[in-house]
Amino acid sequence: MASSFMVWNVFSPIAGSLREAFGLTALQQSVLVAAPVLLGSVMRFPMGIFTDRFGGRRVFTSLLLFLVLPLLLTPFVSSYATLLLSAFLLGMAGTAFSVSMTYVSKWYPPQKQGLVLGLAGLGNLGVAMSSFLVPLVYRQYGLPGVFYGLAGLILVTAALFRWGAGELPLPEKKQTVQESLKVLRFRSTWLLSLFYFLTFGGFVAFSVYLPTLLKELFGMAAADAGLATAGFVAAATFIRPLGGYLADRIGSRQVLLGVFIGIAGAALLLAFSLKDFRIFAAGCLLAGLCFGLGNGAVFKMVPEIAPGHTGAVTGVVGAAGGVGGFFPPIVLGLLRDSGGTYMPGFVLLALFACICLWLNGAGRRMKEREPAKVSAA
Repeated sequence: MASSFMVWNVFSPIAGSLREAFGLTALQQSVLVAAPVLLGSVMRFPMGIFTDRFGGRRVFTSLLLFLVLPLLLTPFVSSYATLLLSAFLLGMAGTAFSVSMTYVSKWYPPQKQGLVLGLAGLGNLGVAMSSFLVPLVYRQYGLPGVFYGLAGLILVTAALFRWGAGELPLPEKKQTVQESLKVLRFRSTWLLSLFYFLTFGGFVAFSVYLPTLLKELFGMAAADAGLATAGFVAAATFIRPLGGYLADRIGSRQVLLGVFIGIAGAALLLAFSLKDFRIFAAGCLLAGLCFGLGNGAVFKMVPEIAPGHTGAVTGVVGAAGGVGGFFPPIVLGLLRDSGGTYMPGFVLLALFACICLWLNGAGRRMKEREPAKVSAA
C-alpha cells in the first residue's frame, strides 16, 4: 500500500513548483492536489466489493498495473487541463486502501482486528515518503524522474504481490451487488463514515495541503516543507496501530472521545497561530496524532459491522474518509482567494470535531456489530 500512496500524493509536494510553472491560481493549485483524492475516494466502495468477489491479490495487482500508464504519460503534459486529468487518473492509487484493508482483515479474528488493521495502515507512510523524496527528485530530474521512477516502483510492487502474496479461498457463492449494498442500511456504517470523514479526511487534507501552507505562511522551500510534511505523516501513521490497540482494550468510543476533543483544540490552535511557526507546528503535531489514533479506533469496528461484507463496509467508510480529504484544500483555497486568510477554515474544522464529539457521546451508542442477517442474505 505504501507504493500506491506515494503515487496518490505525488502532486502535493511539488504543487508550489507546478503553480509557478503553469501559472496557476491558489484555487487551481488546490483543485490539482485535491483531484487525486476525489477519484481515489469515490472508487473505494466498488473496489471493496470487487475484493470481496474476486480476492485481494487479483484486484490489487490489476490496480497497480492500471497506474503505470498515467505515470508514464504525465511527463508529457503541457497544460493545466492535461495535468489535472493526470492527477485525476492517478487518484485510483488511493483505492489501494480499501483493497488492502479488506484483504488483510480476512486473515485475523475480530479480537485482533484493531491492532492488525492499524499495522496495515502503516502503508500511509507512502505519503511521508513522497513528501520527502518527490521534491528532491523533481529538483534534480524534473517530471520524468519523478513519474518514471514511480512507474518502475509500481511494476516491481505488482510483481512481488502477484507472485508473493497468498489468497484465502473465495466463497463458492459470489455476493451480488444488491447484497453488498445492504450495508448502506446500517446506522453504524454512516456514523463510522462521518467519523472517518473527519479523522482520515483530516489526515489526507493536511498531507496534501501542508506543503502549500508552510511555503506561503512561513516562506519554506519545497524540500523543507516536504520534510516537515513527512514528519506530520509519520507521526499520524505510526500512532495509528496504538489507536487500534486501545480500541481493542477499552473500546473505540472511549478512544474517539479524546480524539475529537484533541482535534478541536488543535484546530483552534492553528486558527490563531498563522504567523507563529512554533505554535503552528505544535498544532499540526497534535492534529496528526489525533487523526492517527482516530483512524485506528474507527477501523477496529469496520470488519464487525457486517461479517462477510467487509469489503463493502471498508469501501463506504474509506470513501467517506477520502472525500473528507478532498474538500478542505478547496475550501482553504477559496478562503485564501476571497478573504486573504486561512483562519475560518480551521475554525470550521474545530466545529466539525465538536459535532462528531456530540454524536459519539450524547447517548448514541454505536453498535459493535450489526445484525448478522446481511451475511445470510
